[in-house]
Amino acid sequence: MNFLCITCEYKGTDFLVALKELGHQVFLVTSENQRHKPWPWEAIDEAFYMSESDGRVWNIDHLIRGTAYVFQSKGIDKIIALDDYDVSKAALLREEFRSPGMGQTTARHFFDKLAMRMQAQRHEIPVPGFSALFNDADIQTFLDSSEGPWLVKPRMDAGALGIRKIGSAEDFWKWSEEHQDLRHKYLIEEFKPGAVYHVDSLSDQYKVLFSRASRYLQPPFEVAHGGGIFRSQTIDVMDPETKELTQLNQKVLKAFGMNFGASHSEYIKSDRGFVFLETSARVGGAHLAEMVYFATDVNLWNEWARLESAKLSGAKYKAPKAKKSNAGIVVTLSNAEHPDYNKYAADDICWTLDKSYHVGMIVNGKSEQGIKQRLDDLTERITRDYATSVPLKE
Repeated sequence: MNFLCITCEYKGTDFLVALKELGHQVFLVTSENQRHKPWPWEAIDEAFYMSESDGRVWNIDHLIRGTAYVFQSKGIDKIIALDDYDVSKAALLREEFRSPGMGQTTARHFFDKLAMRMQAQRHEIPVPGFSALFNDADIQTFLDSSEGPWLVKPRMDAGALGIRKIGSAEDFWKWSEEHQDLRHKYLIEEFKPGAVYHVDSLSDQYKVLFSRASRYLQPPFEVAHGGGIFRSQTIDVMDPETKELTQLNQKVLKAFGMNFGASHSEYIKSDRGFVFLETSARVGGAHLAEMVYFATDVNLWNEWARLESAKLSGAKYKAPKAKKSNAGIVVTLSNAEHPDYNKYAADDICWTLDKSYHVGMIVNGKSEQGIKQRLDDLTERITRDYATSVPLKE
């Protein structure tokens, strides 16, 4: 069958390879500035490139017309988005060409943070207090009835990009004046400090078949805005937190309409328990899929490809049996173009990041506490040897 895979970033190579190994034709649509990345060309039948204004924003009319051209000569059985920024593009194309998969309404639950919170609220899933930024009176009511500080978040951006911390109502209205024409593209919510967790999973027929819960050792917002070092580690499968997160994640994905596919969801632990933050209809970024792999032996990209292939062919998908080990990851910017990993060599280091001006490692083992200690040690050494930071752009 023919798969059209869309990604504005260089990612999902294992997914493309797995599709080809399953016997399918693979067509890739990516940004022009990703043309020379080391894509697995042996697995790609043809690639198409989109010019862009900032790497992620494409001319949608050109994308539709280009897809129509591909349909004329080859036909497309499934359209897949490999990155958060492409979920909305893929949903629009599915609507335009009546292709199977999430349409725009359901897809909104997986890329629009306001849609996520409203859907969660409808299904009595705990979320931070929030408000849309449409109506002045509604916003003022929210500010008067909630406790600051607050976060102003772009509805469509991934991760911590574009988030602004607001300390007072006066600060918010000043921000509002500066963003008047674009204010509707944001939401405001209460900022509650706490540990942030993520659950990476695979679903079929609205049921989660595989999941692994993990905890960020520093919240992504603090890393992005404070120049910290990105770290995460899996939670032991027997930990009560794993059971609680697994149950909440199943409720979220079913409520949001995740029939089948891969997802990465985030939660914060507050004084009232776990609270939903956001989810997505793709494999998690920041090399978290690799961390999950070294803890479980489950390659989320490969399994997602197998799942999509099975659904198209009418075959039954069977999730793999997961290993019950643990792993952790540490990644940060490096002041050296190619860090020397030999100085960190150890039996428990199972992966190193090959990316210019970055340093990153994954460690694995049986003990959750042992993983934490190793990450602490590596973080201290990386900070001394290589770590640097760049101010986040507004």
